Amino acid sequence: MALSTPAVDEDVDLAATIDPDRPWQTVVWDDPVNLMSYVTHVFREYFGLTRADAERLMLAVHNEGHAVVSQGAREQMELHAQAMHDYGLWATVRKAPR
Repeated sequence: MALSTPAVDEDVDLAATIDPDRPWQTVVWDDPVNLMSYVTHVFREYFGLTRADAERLMLAVHNEGHAVVSQGAREQMELHAQAMHDYGLWATVRKAPR
């Protein structure tokens, strides 16, 4: 009985599917509870953003439904998402798009 090797899909680019250098993102989502002024306050207090930058991100959350508020290592993005939860905001972590 001869052993056979599994078929290899030559179209799969393993370097593209496993990309340790691709950053992660913390995304804050719109919700019906928090006031825009509060979201701006959270972005300024937690991330140390200027009023203009915090308002720009808040407006993206409000008008587009979400905004990427931070990008970097997965562990740090998870800490940011947890901090947003602690402030009462809805946040998730995702791999940055290619």
